[in-house]
Amino acid sequence: MYALLSVSDKTGVLELARRLHQRGVKLLSTGGTARLLAEAGLPVTEVAEHTGFPEMLDGRVKTLHPKVHGALLARRDLPEHMQAIERHGIPAIDWLVVNLYPFEATVARPDCTLEQAIENIDIGGPAMVRSAAKNWQGVSVLTDASQYEAVLDEFESTGAVSQATRFALSVAAFNRVAQYDAAISNHLSALSFEQREAAPQAWPRQFNLNLIKLQDLRYGENPHQHAAFYGDPRPAPGSLPTARQLQGKELSYNNIADADAAWECVRAFDTCACVIVKHANPCGAALGADPEGAYRSAFATDPTSAFGGIIAFNREVDEAAARAVAGQFVEVLIAPSYTAQALQVLAAKANVRVLSIELPAAATPAAPRLDAKRVNSGWLLQSADEQLLDETALKVVTRRAPTDAEMADLHFAWKVAKFTKSNAIVFASGARTIGVGAGQMSRVDSTRIATIKAANAGLQVAGSVVASDAFFPFRDGVDVLAQAGARAVIQPGGSMRDAEVIAAADEHGLAMVLTGMRHFRH
Repeated sequence: MYALLSVSDKTGVLELARRLHQRGVKLLSTGGTARLLAEAGLPVTEVAEHTGFPEMLDGRVKTLHPKVHGALLARRDLPEHMQAIERHGIPAIDWLVVNLYPFEATVARPDCTLEQAIENIDIGGPAMVRSAAKNWQGVSVLTDASQYEAVLDEFESTGAVSQATRFALSVAAFNRVAQYDAAISNHLSALSFEQREAAPQAWPRQFNLNLIKLQDLRYGENPHQHAAFYGDPRPAPGSLPTARQLQGKELSYNNIADADAAWECVRAFDTCACVIVKHANPCGAALGADPEGAYRSAFATDPTSAFGGIIAFNREVDEAAARAVAGQFVEVLIAPSYTAQALQVLAAKANVRVLSIELPAAATPAAPRLDAKRVNSGWLLQSADEQLLDETALKVVTRRAPTDAEMADLHFAWKVAKFTKSNAIVFASGARTIGVGAGQMSRVDSTRIATIKAANAGLQVAGSVVASDAFFPFRDGVDVLAQAGARAVIQPGGSMRDAEVIAAADEHGLAMVLTGMRHFRH
């Protein structure tokens, strides 16, 4: 029995080779992997010695040989195949351990040249992987270090690798090759011959999307629709696909969509915060000295809409917060962590889906994210809206400037408005939402709805501040919020009627701050 090991990422390969050797497997290898094994005292044969043909072209050709591919592709159940490789002196290779040249990591570097990208396109590796994966009934193909332990344990305990495991490894191998080829295509499609040494264009001529199914869903937005939840191959730290479900029923399509909205909103705050989302919109958000206080303030914004909502915290949930949350009907609860006492309280609500998502360290650089929206026979792709409010760009345009307390509330309301469907209007006071108007066809209607919501909840609008995700096209929205008692407003500006809107704010004695940026969310 032979194993061929040729890896760029050498994590775990030495222990893998050692355990294979102990089970009587003969080791073949290439280049640096062979040197690593030999230096560890393991008997290893270089592929060049095995094939009788030296590596050439600076290593571009080393495994493209019948003694490699014949050994991987020969079907063990066909006597003519086995006779053919025996006639040519080709021993079958039963294990292939390959991970590919680091193309993705190479092109991720901002200073990557075309030559560096090209030289990190693996040829022999994917060819071997495809050969082994095609012949999965006879070959175990490992393409990631995370696979080593379980496959070795099975091999050592039973003396073989099962057909089911080999098939799963084959599927994983083809998936890896597909991801690799997609990365190459995406990068090269973002270059032109004339600009081949320039930075890649933002949007390649062909965009290849690779997704991994995380779970099947019972149905989609409605029971007659089919659905599944997919994640990126390398999900960003702190994103919803990295969540651990600690208890509760299976997540539904709508649960996941709303949970993402709640989590992305709450993690935008540095201090202790709670956000409650219903149908993709925050219906309450607040800061607090502790999670319980933040929750109670957020819930008070709109108790009716909070029924059956998604609740997210950016701090560990303790017993007091858990008891408060358990007093309402909640579909999903999200937090970085929970105390043991909190989990005991929540266990009494067995159907509540409790998710834990670890917040990434502040120092962790975030990779650029992509937003996608499906249209019939096409996709709309854009960079994610991750731009922060530029303090230096804020411009007070009214005679009255906001007080320090109003400015703090304006910042808070602006963050909530960013995660509210357009047209978005958010009233806030004391680091809590007072009323939210979302998703209306006109901004003035969103403003009216927000004041109605506040009145229904018995909350005081007078003295509050307002955030608008985009400019006021007419003064009517400003008139409505001023008549309700708001004292300050933050909005992007940029309307052809800005002067009229600013004049209306001055008439009402409002303070108005322009951000110079908007946050449409459709």
